[in-house]
Amino acid sequence: MEIVSNNRTQLPTKTHLKAPHLVHYLHSLSPNPLKNHIFKIKSSTNSRSIKSQIPTRRKHKKKPPKSKTTEPVFAEEDAFPMSLPLHKKNPHAIYEDIQRFANQNKLKQALTILDYLDKRGVPVNPTTFSSLIAACVRLKSLPVGKQIHTHIRINGLEGNEFLQTKLVHMYTSCGSMEDAQKVFDEMPSGSVYPWNALLRGSVVSGGRQYHEVINTFSQMRELGVELNVYTFSCLIKSFAGASALYQGLKTHALLIKNGLLSSSIVRTSLIDMYFKCGKVKLARNVLEEMDERDVVVWGAMISGFAHNRLQRESLEYLRWMISEGIYPNSVILTMIIPVIGDVGARKLGREVHAYVIKTKEYSRQLFIQSSLIDMYCKCKDMGSGRKVFYNSMERNTISWTALMSGYASNGRLEQALRSIVWMQQEGFKPDVVTIATVLPVCEKLRALKQGKEVHGYVLKNNLLPNASISTSLMMMYSKCGVPEYSSKVFDSMERRNVITWTAMIESHIRSGCLDEALAVFRSMQVSKHRPDSVTMARMLSVCGGLKILKLGKEIHGQILRRDFRSVPFVTAEIVKMYGICGANEKAKLAFDAIPVKGSISWTAIMESYGYNGLYSEAIDLFNQMVSGGFSPNPFTLQVLLDICAQAGFADEACRIFRLITRRYKVNVSEEHYSTIIELLTHLGRTEEAQRFIQMKSSLG
Repeated sequence: MEIVSNNRTQLPTKTHLKAPHLVHYLHSLSPNPLKNHIFKIKSSTNSRSIKSQIPTRRKHKKKPPKSKTTEPVFAEEDAFPMSLPLHKKNPHAIYEDIQRFANQNKLKQALTILDYLDKRGVPVNPTTFSSLIAACVRLKSLPVGKQIHTHIRINGLEGNEFLQTKLVHMYTSCGSMEDAQKVFDEMPSGSVYPWNALLRGSVVSGGRQYHEVINTFSQMRELGVELNVYTFSCLIKSFAGASALYQGLKTHALLIKNGLLSSSIVRTSLIDMYFKCGKVKLARNVLEEMDERDVVVWGAMISGFAHNRLQRESLEYLRWMISEGIYPNSVILTMIIPVIGDVGARKLGREVHAYVIKTKEYSRQLFIQSSLIDMYCKCKDMGSGRKVFYNSMERNTISWTALMSGYASNGRLEQALRSIVWMQQEGFKPDVVTIATVLPVCEKLRALKQGKEVHGYVLKNNLLPNASISTSLMMMYSKCGVPEYSSKVFDSMERRNVITWTAMIESHIRSGCLDEALAVFRSMQVSKHRPDSVTMARMLSVCGGLKILKLGKEIHGQILRRDFRSVPFVTAEIVKMYGICGANEKAKLAFDAIPVKGSISWTAIMESYGYNGLYSEAIDLFNQMVSGGFSPNPFTLQVLLDICAQAGFADEACRIFRLITRRYKVNVSEEHYSTIIELLTHLGRTEEAQRFIQMKSSLG
């Protein structure tokens, strides 16, 4: 199943076309993507013409198959088509062939040779088995790993400590802690390396359960195993994954006691742990105590700041790193380029882009190219983003998705929708991220036909179950006016979570089916999933819409029990719910109970007063808000203009408009202008209304 266009000539399959030719071709396409079928089954290609281009190998006589169901046997000449037959080789040449297959991740061929050697009694050395185990780790192939373990036993190497350590690592990497423990129990307990392998496996598979790691570490100390920096690195990583700050601090003290704090590996792990526990100052202290800092340590700092949404600090430490003569590698570039996009630092982004071009090696790496496209698009520079994309000698699904996301975020929705056609014409299949990117585009365009085609592609390519895609499908169908399709998507889900339940509630709210939203909420309450703060906020809006004060009070009680009072949008919805239901006194009490008020809560109480006809009091609240040092936002402006329109306060509306737009630099939308123009026109102040009409026309 491929996503293709019915009506357009396909792009050439080669991806090294020069940008001008490709851009000229794109401009020649129809501007309306909605006339095209995005998804259909592509007819099979001409296999004969493809086969004719494949270079012929040395021909071998083939025995006729015994039956149609017989699978072709992997023959000796298939394993060595360009070299001597296997029986004429010496063992070392055979070992090299097996290692070559292992390095290429061709485990099937390697196992065939192992079976051949086993039948002829030819032994295999530990180095060869080590290469095969490493391939199993890369591929996460547990069944093949067990077969290789069997061959190790056949060769009498089950007592080889080097291979046993490798096997422990392989089993833990493949998620089989039970098999890893069995191998580990057969080993002598004196060496630290198998212990480290077991620790690492517990870290990888344990998630937030770090207690198993602590137990293993305690056993090592009891048995007198000599601990090294890798032992402590695994231990600290487990605490970082679980945000176990107290245990991390104890480990830090133990490192100082054992004199292992000078290791760069340990310090990097500590920095990572402190950042993931939210202790930015402690992470800074670890860095500042280091005499020599390498690129890995700097990368941990930059990544940690980005993880804690401290983008400016990430850029500051990047400059500090460069001032010490250390330049970013490909890993740091993939960290810092998204940060530049988030803060909109286009000038710095161009400098980083120049550095990437200068290094040449990085400019050929697709993930860096995709990051640059995304960065330029976030900086509202679609032209530069397109140049990076079309000048790339090679592209993949990720780079196409980055361009598509850029089009969507910059409001060029039709081009985003066309991109999913173009990417397939170059031979790239949309993945889960691509689908999650294009479905919101269909939602905004209300392109139901294309959305259905995307849904069909998802089903045919087995991309479900996936919570992100299911949620996007429900939102798309509700926006397109077919909430029954949203219900079908939701009902077909085998596994649900809080996000999908909330998405179903939101789908009904968007469609105006508040009673159905309430029914879904009641079903959620009897399920194993408990509503989160977002669900509670949406249900408060349902209670307001239906004016069910009693249920609103019940939800308010649940919010208090679950300590959601500190979430600003939840408290704002509580205030609004009481106001809409006519209980303005309770709305005022709820507002006064908010410990830390912000613009969103002040706007909610003003809106509540407006619902109850207390227009002058609402304006007074705005004056209190401004005098208290709170900054209004665009929604505050809209609420105040609506109140002035209902009360006929033309002078107040003009004063508030000038104050908010000039002092607080709030961006004005067409809705803001329409409200104040309608108010002034209704009161006969046509000259003033005309000025606002001219300002509205200049929005562009």
